[in-house]
Amino acid sequence: MTAPAALRITGVSKRYGEVQALSGASLTLRAGEFVAVLGPSGSGKSTLFRCITRLTEPDCGEIFVGAHTLHNAQGAELARRRRDIGVVFQQFNLIRRRTALENVLAGRLGNVPWWRVATGMFCERDMALAMDALDAVGLSAQRHQRADTLSGGQQQRVAVARALAQESHVLLADEPVASLDPETAASVLSLMQTLARSRGLAVLCTLHQPQYAKAYADRVMQMREGRLS
Repeated sequence: MTAPAALRITGVSKRYGEVQALSGASLTLRAGEFVAVLGPSGSGKSTLFRCITRLTEPDCGEIFVGAHTLHNAQGAELARRRRDIGVVFQQFNLIRRRTALENVLAGRLGNVPWWRVATGMFCERDMALAMDALDAVGLSAQRHQRADTLSGGQQQRVAVARALAQESHVLLADEPVASLDPETAASVLSLMQTLARSRGLAVLCTLHQPQYAKAYADRVMQMREGRLS
């Protein structure tokens, strides 16, 4: 039986002045699938991710997360739909002075009352989700360690755990291994591949290195001058 579509985009385009940054991009990403997008800097990979999450508004096109539309969602509905998409960046985007556990709990911020965020008083379920996420990425023992004392690979694993704690169904990883050495990069991509298989997580990952895409992705797509194929 074919896995359901976790993410589907159709005809998504974005122009900045005279530059066509994204041109009619379409793709379907299924639960449990790891898809890599290869392309040089400036080819439109980051614009694709920003349009999928609507951090940048696309000029046209449709975006579906599971059975829900994202392209026309507004306000509170848009915020709810965005929770289904976890994002991992090249530079980790962790709070350096906070512990690994506190950074993972940041993935729960869209699901809890504001006063829990202000006081740091997360409920038992949130704590359990965060601990489970850290265990899934192999960092349970480092849960009380400050983020800025972790290695680069460990910090990227914390970022992945944060997306898991968010209870995302889709993970967008934007050049997640660009700043890591080859051995650490391989371990992070292997982790994402494992999570896709074991948790049914749909992973869309932009990369520069064809060898990594070939080794870990189920499918490889190319981005050239804003066109996805």
